[in-house]
Amino acid sequence: MVAKQKILIVDDDENIAELISLYLVKECFDTEIVTTGIDALERFQTYQPNLILLDIMLPGMDGYEVCQEIRKSSNVPIIMLSAKGEVFDKVLGLKIGADDYIIKPFDSNELVARVRAVLRRFQPVTQTTAADSSHSGDFVEYSNLIINLTNYTVTYCNKNIEMPPKELELFYFLASNPNQVFTREQLLDKIWGYDYIGDTRTVDVHIKRLREKLPNSSENNWNITTVWGIGYKFEVKN
Repeated sequence: MVAKQKILIVDDDENIAELISLYLVKECFDTEIVTTGIDALERFQTYQPNLILLDIMLPGMDGYEVCQEIRKSSNVPIIMLSAKGEVFDKVLGLKIGADDYIIKPFDSNELVARVRAVLRRFQPVTQTTAADSSHSGDFVEYSNLIINLTNYTVTYCNKNIEMPPKELELFYFLASNPNQVFTREQLLDKIWGYDYIGDTRTVDVHIKRLREKLPNSSENNWNITTVWGIGYKFEVKN
C-alpha cells in the first residue's frame, strides 16, 4: 500500500484551513492543521510533511519568518497562501525560498493542481555517493558541476547543493542550452508555464539565488551570465 503524501496546513483562519484540508483529503492526501508560526515549526519536525501550505499573515511569527526558519534545515516544498497580491509580496516569498504562491480566494481545483505540480517536481532521493546519485537519468555535466533532473540533485565541487525544484529546473534548462540567450519571458514560460500569474522578476530572484549558491571559480569553464537588456545565458568557454 502506497503511503499518503502529507500536507501541513498553516493558517490562523480555521474555517479556511478546514476547507483546504477537506479538498486535499478528498484527493487522498493526509493533512495536519496548525494556526501559528511557532506551532508550524514544532509540528514540521514531528509530522515531517511532504509539502507545506503556509499562510503569510499569522499571529506572532509570520509566514515569511516560518519559511526562512524551515529553509535553514530543509528543502521541503512550500506554497505560500495570502490575500496579498502585490508583486513585491510574491517576489519576497520566492526570494526566501517558497516554491509557489497562491492568492486568496482560490479555486479548489487550482489549489490541488498546484500542490500536485510542486510535489511532482520534488523527488527526494536516497544519497549514496555524489557520483552514484548524479550520473544516471537526465543530467548535464560541466567542470565541477553535475545537474541531474531525474533525481533533482546538483553536485558542485563534489558537494551536494540543496535547491528548491524551480531553482534546479531553471539551472538545468539553462545548462542544457549552453551559450543560448533566453529572455525573462521565455524562461518564465518554460519553467513556470504559460498560465503562471507572476512577474518576470521571479526569474531574477531565482538567478540571484543560484549565483549565491554557486560562487565563481577560476577552475570552472561556465557561468550564468546576464545579457543586459535581454535576459540570461549559461555561458561555456572553450
